[in-house]
Amino acid sequence: MKRFFQFAERGTTYRTETLAGVTTFLSMAYILVVNPIILSQAGMDKGALFTATALSAIVGSLLIGILANFPIGIAPSMGLNSFFTFSVCIGMGVPWEIALTGVFIAGIIFMILSVMKIREKIINVIPKDLKFAIAGGIGFFVAFIGFKNAGLVVSNPETFVSIGDLSSPATLLAVFGFIITLMMLVKGIKGGIFYGMVATTVIGMIVGKIDVPHSVIGKVPSLEPTFGVVFTHLGDIFTFEILAVIFTFLFVAFFDTAGALIAVASQAGIMKNNQIPNAGRALLADSASGVAGAIFGTSTTASFVESSAGVAVGGRTGFTSVVIAICFTIALFFSPVLSVITPEVTAPALIIVGALMATEVRHINWNRLEVVIPSFVTIIMMPLTFSVATGIALGFILYPFAMISLKKWKEVHPIMYILCGLFILYFAFS
Repeated sequence: MKRFFQFAERGTTYRTETLAGVTTFLSMAYILVVNPIILSQAGMDKGALFTATALSAIVGSLLIGILANFPIGIAPSMGLNSFFTFSVCIGMGVPWEIALTGVFIAGIIFMILSVMKIREKIINVIPKDLKFAIAGGIGFFVAFIGFKNAGLVVSNPETFVSIGDLSSPATLLAVFGFIITLMMLVKGIKGGIFYGMVATTVIGMIVGKIDVPHSVIGKVPSLEPTFGVVFTHLGDIFTFEILAVIFTFLFVAFFDTAGALIAVASQAGIMKNNQIPNAGRALLADSASGVAGAIFGTSTTASFVESSAGVAVGGRTGFTSVVIAICFTIALFFSPVLSVITPEVTAPALIIVGALMATEVRHINWNRLEVVIPSFVTIIMMPLTFSVATGIALGFILYPFAMISLKKWKEVHPIMYILCGLFILYFAFS
C-alpha cells in the first residue's frame, strides 16, 4: 500500500494521510446536506439526492485517489447545482430529467476529452505565472467563503459587503474556532486544522449553538426516484437551449476542476516543471465521476477546493482520497451525525487554508506588467464574482493581448489564443 501510493517519495504516513482525509471530508461534508436542499427545489426527491450525492463522492474520490494518486475529494459542485436548479430548471423551465440528461452528456464529452488528453494538454500549456495566480486566487476565494460562512462578511446594499454582527453566537463560535486553530498551527501542532474543527464542534454543543444529534444511525434513502433517469431522455436534448446548457456545464466544470487541480498540486508540491503528473488520469477520474453522478441522479461533480484543507494537514497521496471515500460511505449510514458539521465549524479551516494557498502568489513575476495585470485580475475576480471559472477566463483573455502588445505573441501557445477566443464568445453569448 505504501509503495502504491508512494508514501516514501512524498514524505507521508498512514496517520497523516488518514487525518488529512477526515479533515477534507469534514470540510466538504456540507454537500450532503446542501446539495439535496438545492436540487430538490427543481422537483427532485430529497432522499434520493442524499444517496446520489454520497455515492458520486465515493466513486469520484476513489477514482482520483487510485488512478491519479491525488489527495483530492470529488463531489457534486456547488454553483453548478444552483445553475442546474435556478437557471435551467426554474428559470428556463426545463424538466429536471432532461437537465440531468444534459449533465450526463457533458460528462461523456468530458471523458472523451480526457481520454484524448485534450484537457491535460490545455492545463499543461497554461503559463506558470497564471497557474500560480489561479492557485493564489482560489486561496482568496476559499477564505472569502470562510468569512461568509462565519458571518464575518455579510452583504450590504450600500457597500456591497461589510463586517457582520460580531455579537452573534454563531459568529463568535467561528471566531473562537479560528483563534484556536491559528494558535495550534503557529505552535506547529500537526493536524491543527482538524483539532480546531473538533474543538469548535464541542464548544458549540456545550453553549447550545450546535444541536447534539438525537440519534446516530439513519436509514439510507432509496435511489429509485432518480437512478438511471438519464437513459430515458436522451432524445430530448437536441434543442438549442439544452445544447447551450450542456456547453455551460462543460465550461464551468472544466475550469473549476482545472483550478482545483492546479491549486492542490501546487500546494502539495506535486507539480513539477510547470506540469501536473498524472493530470490525465485525474481528469479522467473527475469526468467519470460526473457520468456516474448523473446516472445516480445528481448534478455535475467537480474536484473540491476544500481538498486544500487536507493538504494543509499533510495529505500528499491518493490514500487521502480513499479515506474521504470511506468517510462518505460511513456518512450514508450516520446521516444524523452530520448535523453537527455546520458552516461555523468549517469556516475557520477555510479561512486558514485560504491564507496558506494565497502564498502561491509569491512565485508570480511581479516585475513584468504583462504578467502582473492578467494574474491580478485572475486572483481578484474569483472572490468578487464568486466563480473560479470566471477568474480564470478573464485572465486567459488578458494574457494573450498583453503579450501581443509587446510583440511576444510567439511566446504564447496557440491553445491559449483559442481559449481566449472561446472565452470572449462565452461572455458575449452567455
